[in-house]
Amino acid sequence: MTRSLWTYGRVLAPAIVLGALVWRLGTGPFLDGVRSVDGRALAVGTGIVALTTLGCAWRWTVVARGLGVELSLPSAVGAYYRSLFLNVTLPGGIVGDVHRGVSHGRAMRDVGRGLRSVVWERAAGQVVQVLLTVVVLLALPSPLQSAMPPVAIALAVATVAIVLLTRLRPDARSAWGRARSAAGSDIRDALLARRAWLGISLVSALVVAGYAITFIVAARSAGTTAPLLRLLPIALLAVMAMVLPNVGGWGPREGVAAWVFAAAGLGAGRGVATAVVYGVMVLVASLPGAALLLVAWLRGGRAAARKPPALREGATHA
Repeated sequence: MTRSLWTYGRVLAPAIVLGALVWRLGTGPFLDGVRSVDGRALAVGTGIVALTTLGCAWRWTVVARGLGVELSLPSAVGAYYRSLFLNVTLPGGIVGDVHRGVSHGRAMRDVGRGLRSVVWERAAGQVVQVLLTVVVLLALPSPLQSAMPPVAIALAVATVAIVLLTRLRPDARSAWGRARSAAGSDIRDALLARRAWLGISLVSALVVAGYAITFIVAARSAGTTAPLLRLLPIALLAVMAMVLPNVGGWGPREGVAAWVFAAAGLGAGRGVATAVVYGVMVLVASLPGAALLLVAWLRGGRAAARKPPALREGATHA
């Protein structure tokens, strides 16, 4: 029952957010966003997403190597593009990551380790994203600037606690102790290893910068003329919302963009239009992933067709 509620909630909550925005603002901001998309914005977005996807794929290879899993950069880039397309077209926002982890795990004959590599790779990126967002919100004027000092202190305390937990020797007799031991080992080997943590941090920072630049390009396309330093905190807050459950990438991003634009005096409707432009830019930039999924599906169908009838029948009954 709890799992079903969570599953439905991941879809209903973003839908409720979108419904509330349409109720309060009408469909105008959404249509304005679609009309604001132009070839220049799509080209810039596609180029930036190509670079961020390459960075994320490289980060994944480093994390996977730390867990003892072989993963080439070309394979990682292709898998990441497929993951991106699934994430921005299917409900939940994580279907593509699950597909990426399971597919790689099956190829390596270790699904568990494949999924762990994806979990820790995404976690590393989100930790850096949170830290950068807090730093920018502390330094630049924003609707949340006054709330940032307590948040920064809480993050520092949490970081110290996590480091201490990874150094403690847990009780191996309990399930919780074994899980904590495994997580601590993964963090040490995959994320905090001497040759890994700096590269992961720098690449993750560049990826977050790419997200923010894409959002600012979307804001300019939607007609926002605010200075860059005023838009940067807004962009980081909006893209941070994308880690929340969504419907094909939609929902929290538009809700947070509407709120933060309104709080900054730029208009909630302009925020929604910007989020829509951003969504279209990312969707178009993810289309190589759709092409790769189609190619894989066609190859799979041809391979199945080449099997002898007895093998196909046996596979069906297995």
